[in-house]
Formats: sequence, structure tokens, C-alpha cells
Amino acid sequence: MRRTARLPEPRPTRPTPDLYHAARRGGFHHEVGFRVVPEKSGAGFCTVSGHVEHRHLNFNGIVHGGVMATILDTAMGGAVVSLLTEDETAATTSLYVEFLRTARQGEVLTARGHVLRRGRHVAFAEGNLVGTEGERLSQARGTWYIWSAAEKAAAQAAHAEAKRRKAASS
Repeated sequence: MRRTARLPEPRPTRPTPDLYHAARRGGFHHEVGFRVVPEKSGAGFCTVSGHVEHRHLNFNGIVHGGVMATILDTAMGGAVVSLLTEDETAATTSLYVEFLRTARQGEVLTARGHVLRRGRHVAFAEGNLVGTEGERLSQARGTWYIWSAAEKAAAQAAHAEAKRRKAASS
């Protein structure tokens, strides 16, 4: 069996902890049509909101579950990002969403995520998504892996040293 060179693992770019600037940066949630609401976000919590359009509907005429999951992931992830230091970055490692009620075109959906616990390498968050009338439509929990530039540099140095030792012993 032929072995191919393994590509380096991709890493997300450093997000900005300033949710006002993060909201203006855009991203997938922006393309879907939802926005971070900086005035309703802060350290450890984040709000995302938007209007349901035809493009958000599934073939049954209700909001697609993936849209709800995206909004919740963005709100909870924004809450985690708001607690990172300058040299840290994070990415979602797990997301569990429960769909309680449907939403329809024309409604305003608002998700609020908040951090339950932030450790050195893992953060736990939860969020709720409500409709125009304030009724809870879905709820979610997730985990985010956190790493820093300093740890990445140390890992790269250790990897390079291991390669050098292997080459020297061959």
C-alpha cells in the first residue's frame, strides 16, 4: 500500500473577541441571512437574529433544522469567542440541537448563547432559539475546543524535533 504525505490539520483563523467587529466580518451565518446583535451580546453571551425568508424553508414549508442549528451554533460560538484571549482560537467540536416547535416564513428568529464553563482547552455553552412571539423553538448545547498560538508553536517544535531524531536514527 502506498503512503501519501499527510496534509497539516487545518486551523481556524483567530476570531476577534469584539463582537461588534466580528458581526461586521461576516461569515456563514451572514450568508444565511442572520446577524450577531452586538448591543445584546457581551462577555460570555451572544445574540444572533434575523428574518425567516423563503430560502430558509424546507420542502414542508417550515424553517429547515440546519438553519436553526446554524443560528444556535453561531450564538454559542460567539459567546465562547467573547471569552478568548488574544492568542487563542476556538472551533465547535460537538453540537446537540433539540427542535421543539416549527417556524415559518416572515418570523423573526433570535438565538442567545451563553458559556456554561470555560476551561483551558474546552468550553461548554448552551443556547435557546425563540420566535417572534418569544416562544422557544429549539435549544442546544455544544462544546468548543480552544488552543493558543503558543501551544501550536510548541507542538510544531516538538513535531520537528521528533522528525529530526527519527531521521538521525535511520
